[in-house]
Amino acid sequence: MTMTQCSATYVAFYQNLTRDRLSQLREICAPNVQFRDPFNDVTGVEAYIAVLEKMFDDVLDPRFEIVDRAVSDQVCYLRWDFTFRSKPGSPAWQIEGMSEVHFDSQGLVVAHLDHWDSGSQFYGRLPLLGWLIRLVRQRVSLT
Repeated sequence: MTMTQCSATYVAFYQNLTRDRLSQLREICAPNVQFRDPFNDVTGVEAYIAVLEKMFDDVLDPRFEIVDRAVSDQVCYLRWDFTFRSKPGSPAWQIEGMSEVHFDSQGLVVAHLDHWDSGSQFYGRLPLLGWLIRLVRQRVSLT
């Protein structure tokens, strides 16, 4: 399978992500896959599945939309929007980020490394922490 095909399979998995489809990670990831985001750094497909199961436990209506991708020899870069609700009837949150996805020679994912600003896009929205983060930003910002 080409890198373009491997990345297309992975993009399709994420754009159609449901709790029932998490087991598909065992087919598209290497057993020792690394997953890292601002909250987690785990190794192993079962640990990766556990991270996504926790996401489904913690938020409502999680959805990833891949808005752009770039593919090199064995790495795929995905720019995405993640939307979810914190509780029924609450406004949707949107987080913008980028994933660096590494594949092995068999086309299996060996690393999924997320890059996004958890300070402004998550912690900054929390009542007490948000106030503190805005205060710090005002102190260090040029404008």
